[in-house]
Amino acid sequence: MGILEVKGVNKRFGGLQALGDVNLSVKENSVHAIIGPNGAGKSTLLNCLVGKLIPDTGSVMFNGQSVLGRKPYEINQMGISRVFQTPEIFGDLTVRENMMIPIFAKRDGAFRMHAIKDMMREREIVDAADHMLEEMNMADKYGMHAASMSRGDKRRLEIGMCLAQEPRLLLLDEPTAGMARADTNNTIDLLKQISDQRDITIAIIEHDMHVVFSLANRITVLAQGTPLVEDDPENIKGNPKVREAYLGETA
Repeated sequence: MGILEVKGVNKRFGGLQALGDVNLSVKENSVHAIIGPNGAGKSTLLNCLVGKLIPDTGSVMFNGQSVLGRKPYEINQMGISRVFQTPEIFGDLTVRENMMIPIFAKRDGAFRMHAIKDMMREREIVDAADHMLEEMNMADKYGMHAASMSRGDKRRLEIGMCLAQEPRLLLLDEPTAGMARADTNNTIDLLKQISDQRDITIAIIEHDMHVVFSLANRITVLAQGTPLVEDDPENIKGNPKVREAYLGETA
């Protein structure tokens, strides 16, 4: 049984069947990619995993507990962190202040923005933020305003902010979208490092097959809202149904 178990999930929007009888099992400490052409239902599935959408039928279990009906912040507190397509950071704050926010919130719960000045006086919070920035290779940027960084560095910061919450499952929604190839490769290296060095499971939605085949040890292919096949990367590459549904489309 995987750390994440999706069984019989269906979701309709009016007359559109976005997800049809989706079953998915993500093994603990694996990197599991979910791929498929545009309109395959990937983002809808991800939103069902983090509480932004509620399936019409089916179950979503994380570490033996249902996530259905829970609010997004409650799912986050269960041990699931999500990285969005567009980096979700506080552009007007410094890199260090950004990193301090999830550490402070994890310790004290609800966070109020006016608490930043109080936060800066807490050596424990500052030290934890600086340690995470070092791990993200961003120690030289802690005083920069986050908005001034490259997209790759913004993504690196956002991933670090997620890791600061000590999640067991990290969900990545097209983490390299809009990046130059150099930033993409740096992100791949960072995610490999995280997977190798941390007790963490990663589930990734990604269109870039270079990213998928560089990281994943298991791949699920969605087509028209339904899983087409689930297999290891080498078998996915040679599967004619996958080529027809997705890989051939991008060749």
